[in-house]
Order: sequence, then C-alpha cells, then structure tokens
Amino acid sequence: MAVPSSTTTSNIMLAIFEKKTNSVDLYRPLRNFIVINYSEREAQNLEDDLQTLKQLRSEVERGGAADSPTARRDLLQNYYRALCVVESRFPISPEKDHVNAVSFIWYDAFKNKQKATQQNIHLEKAAVLFNLGAVHSQIGLSCDRSAVEGRKQASHSFMAAAGAFAFLKDNVAMKASAGGSTTLDISVECVGLLERLMLAQAQECVYENTIAKGSSPGVCAKISRQVGLFYEDALAALTVTPLSQHFEKGWISHVQLKAAMFHGEACYRYSLELHGKEEIAEEIARVKIGISALSDARKSAPRGAAQQLLDAVTKLETILKSNLERAVKENDRVYLMRVPPASSLSALPTFSMVKPMVMNEILDASKEKMFASLVPDSSAKSLSRYTEMVDDIIRTQAEKLQQGSELARVRLREMDLPDSVLSLEGNTPLPPVLKEDVEAVQICGGPAGLEAELQQLKDLSRVNHEMLIQTEEQLQKEATEDAQFRNQFGTRWTRPQSSTLTKNLQDRLNRFAANLKQAAESDARIERSVREHLVLMSILDSRPIESALPSLSRPIMSLDAGEDAIVGALKQSLRQLETLGAQRAGLEDMLKEMKRKDDILPKLMATAGSHEDLFRKEISKYDNICEEIAKNLGAQEQLLMHIQAQNDEFAAIFNLEDYKASREKAYKQIEAAIAKYREIKENINEGLKFYVTLQDAITLVKQQCSDFVMTRNMQCREMIDDVQKKLAGLNFQDSKSSSYSFLPSSQPHQTQSSNPQQPLDQGRVPHTSYLQTPPTYQPPQHPTMASPYQPSQHPTTASPYQPSQHPTTASPYQPSQHPTTASPYQPSQHTTAASPYQAPQHPTAASTYQQAPQHSTPPAYAQTPPYGYSQPPPAPYQPPASNYPYPPPQHQQHTSAEYGQSPYGGWQGQYYNAPPQQTGSMPRPPYPAQSPYPPPNQSGYYRQ
Repeated sequence: MAVPSSTTTSNIMLAIFEKKTNSVDLYRPLRNFIVINYSEREAQNLEDDLQTLKQLRSEVERGGAADSPTARRDLLQNYYRALCVVESRFPISPEKDHVNAVSFIWYDAFKNKQKATQQNIHLEKAAVLFNLGAVHSQIGLSCDRSAVEGRKQASHSFMAAAGAFAFLKDNVAMKASAGGSTTLDISVECVGLLERLMLAQAQECVYENTIAKGSSPGVCAKISRQVGLFYEDALAALTVTPLSQHFEKGWISHVQLKAAMFHGEACYRYSLELHGKEEIAEEIARVKIGISALSDARKSAPRGAAQQLLDAVTKLETILKSNLERAVKENDRVYLMRVPPASSLSALPTFSMVKPMVMNEILDASKEKMFASLVPDSSAKSLSRYTEMVDDIIRTQAEKLQQGSELARVRLREMDLPDSVLSLEGNTPLPPVLKEDVEAVQICGGPAGLEAELQQLKDLSRVNHEMLIQTEEQLQKEATEDAQFRNQFGTRWTRPQSSTLTKNLQDRLNRFAANLKQAAESDARIERSVREHLVLMSILDSRPIESALPSLSRPIMSLDAGEDAIVGALKQSLRQLETLGAQRAGLEDMLKEMKRKDDILPKLMATAGSHEDLFRKEISKYDNICEEIAKNLGAQEQLLMHIQAQNDEFAAIFNLEDYKASREKAYKQIEAAIAKYREIKENINEGLKFYVTLQDAITLVKQQCSDFVMTRNMQCREMIDDVQKKLAGLNFQDSKSSSYSFLPSSQPHQTQSSNPQQPLDQGRVPHTSYLQTPPTYQPPQHPTMASPYQPSQHPTTASPYQPSQHPTTASPYQPSQHPTTASPYQPSQHTTAASPYQAPQHPTAASTYQQAPQHSTPPAYAQTPPYGYSQPPPAPYQPPASNYPYPPPQHQQHTSAEYGQSPYGGWQGQYYNAPPQQTGSMPRPPYPAQSPYPPPNQSGYYRQ
C-alpha cells in the first residue's frame, strides 16, 4: 500500500511496508545440533553466539514500530550477516541429520493473508533483505524534500533501497522461490519492479534539485526523461502477470501517471530549449507529444491515484497547451515551418544520475566471528578438494593471461613500439631506470649545484688555514717572549725553552699543514674535472630530461604523402592491442571475483552422499570465462602480426634505424654524465667530510696551544717576581745600586754587550727550585677555555667557522700594553719578528702572516699585575716529578685517527693523503724553508 509523502510538494512518492513473521525458536534446535555433532563443551563455548542470534531474531519479529528507521536498518543488516554464518554451519532442512525443527513463516507485504512456510534459511534471508529495502524506502520518504540537503538524503536512501532489492533479486530470490512454499513479493519479478520504482524516485529527487538550481532546459529534459523511463519500466512489470493482480489499483495508477507526467515534463523542457534555438517546427511536435502522453494517461489510468498527482498532471497539460498555442501562432505568422510527424522525431536524450547501491560490502559476513569454530569434517574435506579444483583452474588461466601480456610486451619491445610513434610526436621516452637516475641527480641540485659545493670546499679550506695560522702565531709569540726574557736574565731564567715543550704541538701542526696542502691539490683536481666535464653533464640540467632526447622526424620528401595514414593505422592497432590488454586484466579480476564468491559450503552441508555431481556443476561456472580468455589471446596473436607488417612499413618510411642510433647515443651520453656527476659528487662529499674532521682536530689543538700559552705566561710572571725579589737584596757600591733595574726591553742586546764580563753574585743566584726539572704542563681550567666544538669566546681564539677579522690580535695572556710606560722586565718585541713558517732571513724580515703592524712601544707592567691578570697570584712554582716538561693533557686527546694521515681516502686512489713524512724532515719552527702558504689576506690558495 502506498504511503503518501509528508512534504508539501505535489509530486508524492511511494514507500513499502515490511513483511510480517511469526516467532521462531532458533536457540534450542541449533544448540542440540552442536551437542550432537560436536560436544556439550562446544555448545557451552558458543552460548554467547546462540544468545546473540536469539536476541536478533526476537527484535526482527517485533517489527519496526518500536525502533527508529535507522536503528531498524542496522538491525536487519546485522541479522542478515548472522544468517549467512548460520547457513554455512547449520544445514536447516527437513532431513533427519539436519536442523529439522526450525520452520520460518513470513507473510506477503502486499497481500497480508498470504504466507510462506519453509524449513529453509533462504526464505528467512529473502524476507530480511526485502524488509531492508522497505526500511530504506521509508527513510527516503521521511526526508524533507523542500530543502536541497533533504532531497539529496532522500535520493541516497532510495538508491540504497534499490540496492537491497537488486541484491535480493541476484542472490537469494531464486533460492527462496525454489524452496517450496513462497510469496510473490520476494519473487524475481516483484523485486525487479521495486528496484526500478526506487530508482525512479531517486532520479526524481535529483530532478527536483536540478530545477531548484536553475539548470538549463536541456539538462532538465534529459534528467526528466530518465525519470519517465524508470517509471515506464516499473509500469511494464506491473501490467503483466503475475504482478498485475497482486498490487492495488492505486499503485498502477500512480506509476502510470508518473511515467506520463515526466514524459510530458521532458517534452516541455526540451521545447523550451528548441524555442531558444528558433526551431519552432520541432518545438510544436514535441509539445504535441507531451500533451498526448498526459491526455492518454489520465484517460486510461485506473482510479485510486492521489489527488495531488492528478492536479500536477492537469497543471502540466495546461502549460503545454498554452505553449503549443503560442508556438503555432509564431510559426503561422513568422517562421512558416512544416511541423514534422511524431514518428520522424528521434528519442529524447536521457541522463541517468542514480544507480542501485552496492550492498556486497555492507552485507559481507566474511568478517563475522559468530560460530567461527564450527566446520563439519566432511564438509571441510569436500570443500578443500573443491577449492583445489578451482585454484587449479584459476592458476592455469592466470598463467595464460600473464603469458599473453608478456608476449605482447616482448613483441612491442622488439618493434620499438610505442616509443618510435611517441617520438614522432616529440615525446621520446627515457628508460625507467635511467629516468630514475636523472631525477635523483636533479633532486640533488644537478651539475649546476656543484659550483656551490666547490665554494663550500674553498670556504672550509680557508677557515682551516686561518685557524692553523693563528695557532702557529700563538706558539711563535710565546717562544719569542721566552727567548727575550732568557737573553735579559741569563742564567736566572731557569725555565725550559719553549721549543722543547712545544715539539709535540708543532709536529701536529706540521702534519695539519701537509694535509691542507694535499687537500688543496685534490680540490683543484675536482674543480678542473668539473670544468672539463661541465658540457657533458649539462644535459642533466634539462627539465624535463626528455627534451634533450632526439625525436623522430618526418621524411624530407614524400611521393604519395601517405605518412599520416600509415601512422594513424599503426596507432589504431596499438589502441586495439591496449584494449585487449585491458580486457585480460578484467578477465583476471573476474576470475578472482568468481573464486571469492564461490562458496559451496552450504550446498556441501545440505547434500548427502557423493559430491562429484555437485563439483561438476559448480566447476562448469568457469567454462564461459575460460572461453573468453582463449578468444582474447587468439585475437591478440592476429593483431600482433598485423602490427608487425604496419611497423615494417613505418620503419622504412621514417628511417627508423638512424633514429634508434641517435637515441642510443643520447642514452649513453646521459649515462656517462650521470657516472661523472656521481664521481665528482662523491669526491666533493669526501672533501667536505675531510675538512669538517680536520677542523675539529685543529680546534682541539688550538685550544691546547692557548692553554699552554696561558700557563707559560703565568709561570713567566711568577719567575719575574721571584727574580725581582732576589735582585732587591743585592748591595751595589754606587748610588744607583739601590734602584737597579733592567734596561727597557727594547735594549737588551746593548746591555749584554756593554757588560759582557759582569758575573752575577753567588749570593744572588735564584732559588734552586727554579733550576730543577720544569713542571709538567697541565692546562688550567680557565673560565675562557673553549670546547673543541665550540669556538672560544676569548679575543685571541678565532671561531673555526668564522675567520678571525684581526689576524694580529694579541693573546689574552699578552702583557698589558701601555704605549707610554716601558716595563723593566718586558721582553723585547720586534715588529719584524719572523713567522714560524718563515725562516728569519734578516733581522728586519716581515712575518709571512703579519697583516697589521704591532705597537712599536712595548707594553709595561706599571702598578698592575703582569699580562693583565687582576686575580691574586697563583701558587708558587713547584717542580713536578715528571721528566717530560709539558705533556699534553690526557683528557683532551682527540679520539679520531692520527691526523698525520688523511681522514678519508680519495681521488682515484689516495685522496687528500699527505705524502709520507720522513723522520727529521720537518725541523722545528722557525722553518729554514719558505712557508708554502701565502698570507690569509691573499687569494689564490688553490693556485698550483
């Protein structure tokens, strides 16, 4: 019976009531079957599943009045999946060994007095699916179709209802009808009718939205005509047996008027589009067709249709008659066109916007855990044998399909297709492996990015070089001051010479210098390689890389101008071959889908005796698809022979051999460019790794040198104080003896030369503790000590990552410099002192690394602690027990490899490795030979 819509629209729709049922006890028969065929313990383990099934059945029996439509929908879906599980494990039938105490009773949804009773689960499943479709139709009818969103929800619900009826028709209806007693509402014919009716109402909701959006008359006409076709399909099923006497007259009248109304609506909308194009003759013919359809429907339709629907039909007929009168007048007065007969007009175009919802995933019971432990032994063995038979068919056919696809690929590769055809259009492809290599190079920056990496090598080299120079200058300055004090105080200056204590540090610095020199040579080789191969590697910067490949050109002269026809025929054949390949993929998917759906376990459990006949019947399902596979492979073989002949003609006209040669040459060029780029990139990466590692080592040694210089300056201050105290107690005979002091540091050599024979008094000899073994060098934990990985914040320590802007900045342990006060104990400072890397060729020779002149006036210690220290003086100088003067601190020894060797191997063999140093080949600073390094303020460090 029809349920009228609650909306205000005149286009009312139909919904379907659910089927009714009687109570059925599933719990006791199923539990007894488990106890008999399995065990009591198994029945106890499955008690929860049995109770769940019992609860679901009782809720279904209660009907939909107590639940909301959505809750009812979910209940029916859950119960259907549970029935699928029961079907595969419990053979419900009248047979003795089966579950024969269960009888399902269901009443017809349209003839409530008719009922069906079966001892077969197929009737139960069919009734549940029918009710699921009915609930979806009720949800769609309850939506508010006065709003856009409501119309969308209604359309979706009607499509879900159509999906439920379609699933029932395709999977369960035939089995339920074959089970004996049945009702007409779950027959294939009835559920097919309901499916078309639900699609018509879903399309009608789309049409209402289209009108609301103000779409063009042409679009509205297409959608409206499809609504009419859906209703016409439903009407065709309603007017023939067995359904013609099963439904009320109101159903038939409703569907007939809907079909006519939407046919007239399509004619009306299409005539509006024709009027805009001034095709008045066809407009008149279309309007007449619409009027005729509406008039015939009103006359022939049985009584019982809703008054709203009759009013809508009458209103549309009035509009069409008015438009017809207007169009006829315009044609008689202006256009004078001949109106074509209706039989000569083509059918109105249609556009379907809806389709049945796919219910397979929603109703799939493969993931259900209910009764998972129950599988009969006999059925399991038979099912395993049948599965092996199916797997053998699937495997054989899948191998044939794969061999056919592989044969096509090999034959096309031999003919260089479709690459040669694509190249003719300027789309020369690149082999996938080569393309991946090119993309990897381009992601890394390509050859154009090597310049930045070379510059990074230069920057790291410069930073290491400057750090090395600063460290050398620290040690050289300390050694110069120590020598000046030793010249002034003579034998009273008892501490060890700097050259003795710094031998280990100097050796390490020398090895660093050799490494840097060798690295510079390797850097130069890298840079030369980049310059030499830049043209070769420039092809890798092409984006896309295919643009750098040659393309197949057309012949310069053509006698018959048939190249285009040959190319077109070859393309057409390749498209046909591609279509065959797609068909093979579809056939393979179809095989897998058939195997997935091929569940014969319920049939095995319901069949007694031998299963051979059942196996033959079920295996025959695969015969059709096997024939399709054989036809596909035969057609491909014929097509490949045809393509071979076409390709021979194509190659002869377009000189394909020359193109292949040039293309292979381009491929080899790209491969060579990639190989060279990788080689250079690897060498640059090794260089970067080397410089970073060396920088850490130089930073550590620089810190050790700074600590050493600081300790030596503290010792120097203590020794100066001690010598001053001893000299203050001496008695001289002249009046100046009480104020004796050393001459300024700028004249030590003159003092010594003017008093060459003046010996020191034995009573004024310094304390013997200063003449003993010098102390072991232990770098103090000064607050300004820098980490090897953290640039020292001290003014004299340059950051390893930032070159010092003042290469001549004094050490923090340098005595405070007052340009107007000379210290009597200040060692002589010469601005012309030689660099540790430059042999003093002349007393006035300039330092190699000197960049700014020092103060000509030496600093003095006037009323302030020496070397700028404001803290209390340290503890008196105590000789250690060690024989080695100043060993490096153990806790600061670098853990990496000895830096006399390069940290990484290199350029075509030994890379960045300094030449082996011979013992004694490197004298202690100052070197007698010219330093290999130019001043840091000069460019051209890499010049050979």
